[in-house]
Amino acid sequence: MEENGRTQALVKGTVSFRSLTPPLSEETLSVLDSFGFATATPVQAATIPLLCSYKDVAVDAATGSGKTLAFLVPLVEILRRLSEPLKRFQVGAMIVSPTRELASQIYHVMESFLETLSGIRAVLLVGGTDVTLEVAKVKECGANLLVGTPGRLHDIMERVSALDFRNLEVLVLDEADRLLDMGFQRQLAAVIARLPKQRRTGLFSATQTEAVEELARAGLRNPVRVEVRTQAKSSASGANISVSSKTPAGLTLQFLECEADEKPAQLIHFLSQHLSSKVILYFMTCACVDYWGTVLPQLETLSGMPTVALHGKMKQSVREKALATFAAMEAGMLICTDVAARGLDIPGVDWIVQYDPPQDPNVFVHRVGRTARMGQSGNALVLLLPKEDSYVEFLRIRNVPIEALEKSESVPDVIQLLRAAAKKDRDVMEKGLRAFVSYIRAYKEHQCSFIFKWKELEVGRTAMGYGLLQLPSMPELRRGLLSVTNFIPAEGVNVASISFKDKAREKQRQKNLILKPQRQPLACTHDKMDHAPRKERKETAEKRREHQRAEDDDEMEREYRLLKKLKKGTLSEVEFAEATSTADEGEILLASPISEKKGPHNSIFSNIWEPTPIVLGVRGSQRGGRVFEGVQS
Repeated sequence: MEENGRTQALVKGTVSFRSLTPPLSEETLSVLDSFGFATATPVQAATIPLLCSYKDVAVDAATGSGKTLAFLVPLVEILRRLSEPLKRFQVGAMIVSPTRELASQIYHVMESFLETLSGIRAVLLVGGTDVTLEVAKVKECGANLLVGTPGRLHDIMERVSALDFRNLEVLVLDEADRLLDMGFQRQLAAVIARLPKQRRTGLFSATQTEAVEELARAGLRNPVRVEVRTQAKSSASGANISVSSKTPAGLTLQFLECEADEKPAQLIHFLSQHLSSKVILYFMTCACVDYWGTVLPQLETLSGMPTVALHGKMKQSVREKALATFAAMEAGMLICTDVAARGLDIPGVDWIVQYDPPQDPNVFVHRVGRTARMGQSGNALVLLLPKEDSYVEFLRIRNVPIEALEKSESVPDVIQLLRAAAKKDRDVMEKGLRAFVSYIRAYKEHQCSFIFKWKELEVGRTAMGYGLLQLPSMPELRRGLLSVTNFIPAEGVNVASISFKDKAREKQRQKNLILKPQRQPLACTHDKMDHAPRKERKETAEKRREHQRAEDDDEMEREYRLLKKLKKGTLSEVEFAEATSTADEGEILLASPISEKKGPHNSIFSNIWEPTPIVLGVRGSQRGGRVFEGVQS
């Protein structure tokens, strides 16, 4: 049908793969039968005939609706029907995916279909592997079908001039909105520029943005728009009403509202009631995954729940192993960032729990779409702060039905358990500090800033929820931009004396302390000349603090400029991480006052002069780094 100048395909009822027109080959149908797929989903029934008929498509369908097979099946059929076999370096098809995990999943699903094709060599090209080895492999063996991420695809295309794209038949852009959000515009444009215009292009996504619309206009020729929506029941107005939804029809979505220092207790109570379930737990940052992935398995309440951690800063081999381990589990928990939010088809997921709502509201439907896939049922829960309650109405306006879940009143005191873990192991303490800092800074970058108001964030409660022993002196706290009320420092704890549980790390820490130059005390005499050195020392200390404030201001201004470039697409996430050193160059600065009496007043704790060590600052990284101890000047 025609609507606003666009052609749309509408599919009603159930359609079998064998009844599609043009008909699929027996080889492809046998592979589908081996997967147990006899009936096509609506998006498959609409898209497969169109691509097989050499039409461009722009597919907008709910997550979990079967988009992967919707482009793999016609791609294989088009390659099967080529009039002449492809030569060693002739590329006939290309699939571009935003993440390594999704590209790997597509490649492994496609392997079963490729076994029925003779003379077609497929290559998986993703980051995290040695590019020189991949270049050598492609030069030696050739490639007819490329699957990968934009950066690595572009790199290989530049390095291997022998690849011939003149006979390319199909280009697939999977999760197109994410491809653009991650700053791949430049690489994507360079890849598409190398391809022939006389090709079939499929653009697939669960969320259509203005950037995706612009890409469709530039890269597709008179595309057919395929839009698939599910029907969900909503009782928000008091009566059950059938509404169009962007989430799977079998999904039950709930939210739980509680304060930041109550979130750990509510989370652990919820998980303890679902020990036999398969759960994916989402956090905003890599540092948060590192911390909670370390501390949650240590709690006796969750001792019977296997746990796997996954985030984008891990090595590729570690990420692949984590996904494979979780996929094979009957019950367990995957603690991850949004690196596992899109496209991944993990079998048997019962619950999706979002400890933090995503910075990008479009990612919400992708997160919850990891369950209730392909007509199955599933559940999802998101934890919200009281000041974030308008997010619920925001979701409903975006056709995401969600209902309230009452918080549990009888929950254990988890904060003391988190602090006890930090006191026993310096690794837990350091990871908690990094996670807290990364969360505060990530919260500031929420796209829905009218809902997630950074300046109204109760940092004191948040720090308690992360089990911190002391508050870090971040620039955001030193300037009094955020409230630290409701934070109670741990009493009788010497932070400098907390050791690593790992004996090797503790031995190295002690070695570093010995090698560290000790500050020599000034000589104390009664001569009049003694006043000059003390005055000079005071001026030096003042200049040091002035320089520190200037450095902090410059650092925040620099990171803000880089972030603007990242959002505009002129800077990739990898370049942003390298420029801000978020991977492994951060520092947590700890200091102990040398006296309980008078002393210089630096840091936000200038009015505190107790024997208890004070955390002076976290500098450089949001997600990792080394820890140093110092002496307060």
